[in-house]
Amino acid sequence: MESVKKRLTEFSLEAHDLYLNQSVPYLEESPDPLQFYRDWIGPNKPCIIRNACSHWPALSRWTLDYLREKVGSKVISVAVTPNGYADAVSGDRFVMPEERRMSLSAVLDIIQGKEEARGVFYVQKQCSNLLDELPELTDDVESHVSWMSAALGKLPDAVNFWLGESRAVTSMHKDHYENLFCVISGEKNFILLPPTDRPFIPYGNPSNNPVSSFSNPSNNPVSSFSNPSYNPVSSYGEYQPAVYRQQEDGEFEVVDQSDSEKVPWIPLDPLDPDLDLYPQYRRARPLRCSLKAGEMLYLPSLWFHHVQQSHGCIAVNFWYDMEYDIKYNYYQLLEALSEVTAPT
Repeated sequence: MESVKKRLTEFSLEAHDLYLNQSVPYLEESPDPLQFYRDWIGPNKPCIIRNACSHWPALSRWTLDYLREKVGSKVISVAVTPNGYADAVSGDRFVMPEERRMSLSAVLDIIQGKEEARGVFYVQKQCSNLLDELPELTDDVESHVSWMSAALGKLPDAVNFWLGESRAVTSMHKDHYENLFCVISGEKNFILLPPTDRPFIPYGNPSNNPVSSFSNPSNNPVSSFSNPSYNPVSSYGEYQPAVYRQQEDGEFEVVDQSDSEKVPWIPLDPLDPDLDLYPQYRRARPLRCSLKAGEMLYLPSLWFHHVQQSHGCIAVNFWYDMEYDIKYNYYQLLEALSEVTAPT
């Protein structure tokens, strides 16, 4: 087993030496589809494209006041959490946000400080919410990114709208999509890790290490809101899914989803990694980048990412389904090897 661990480490280091960049490169304009496929999609490497969405009317129109006037009365799905961490490990739970139906004006009142509310509010419904919940805004953006659609030979599966507070954080995870993320106003800050760093990333393991005895049978509030990366469960266990629910007194409780299967998730917080608990993360080589208004990030499929934002940041992203080809097969092998060699 030690020889396998050694080879996995060499595998990751070799990827960094052979083809991965030490920072996220910039392209100055929208690329040719074939060239983009050859240079970025095929090699599975991220880049930032300037001026790719700067011609969208949204860049000049989408102020908070414009959104209030245009679609303020629309009722949309809003993620509400006590600490800004939606879909994240807290204690021995994988906790999802309370999904609340609110008018966009009510959300804007909170973001602009016109109304006080306990919790952190984030418009982040990832089910093509721009098209389904806010279709009135679609004339201000493109329905798809033409050169990406041409490169992949398909249209996006989803077009998502993002708006939230600076305390809203997206925990480290990966997606099975080729992702184009476009900032309309404000700034997004990304931490990125390539799939080849998987051996160094603590992740839920469905094949070993049972969940610890720490539990919440009475559905009482979990006491780790201030430190959501705290994790008394074994670092390679799965997590009981749960949801936040705000009570009448304003406090949040964590309610188990007892009928749901346990969830493998990344317990590590890359902003403050516990290297005593996760020493293997020392070998990871995260990339950091900031995405400003008018810029577009190509985030390749299976790349791990953690996201923060400026207050009131507005963004749109396009999800194109990845190809489940030999590259995906190789990643599945890497995933399996990482699991069986993980510390216990």
